Amino acid sequence: MFHISNRCEAEQVVSGLALGFAADPFVRWLFPEPRAYLENFPSVIEHFGGRAFEHGAAYGNEEFTAGALWLPPGVHPDEEQLVACFQETVAPEKHDALFATFEQMASYHPDEPCWHLAFIAVDPSRHGKGLGSALLGEGLRQCERDGRPAYLESTNPANLSLYRRHGFEQIGLIDTGRARRRSSL
Repeated sequence: MFHISNRCEAEQVVSGLALGFAADPFVRWLFPEPRAYLENFPSVIEHFGGRAFEHGAAYGNEEFTAGALWLPPGVHPDEEQLVACFQETVAPEKHDALFATFEQMASYHPDEPCWHLAFIAVDPSRHGKGLGSALLGEGLRQCERDGRPAYLESTNPANLSLYRRHGFEQIGLIDTGRARRRSSL
């Protein structure tokens, strides 16, 4: 794993992250149509985790089939751009549930300065090869060097065992029932 150091590499990491989230339940509820997903989710990645590139906290493998975006303590997603993106690209009938979900997520954010794993994903064709663990390990070593804790939000229950193996503990559960009910209509 290596630090992403230029715009070309950043674009490739964003593409790899988008592949890795193609079956994510929450993300695909937001963008159920493939074209809308492919056109819009990379912007979500940029607005939510893109500041990792500016702070030397983006990691990837040589093939760009695995990537992680860590936001250092004091660095946050570009909320203004993220909200504007969601308002423009997500179906209006999903807005209430979407923004309620983000409010719930915010209620669990730590008060102390810490690292935030904004995105981590592996191209599904490369699952089971230890890439996710390598990415987590790289970021967690940075947290240890800084003496700061880390947190993340998982939108896919299938990933929880990976996070637990690396020392993360579940501190809450977001009620996305409104989102699921709306998506099943």
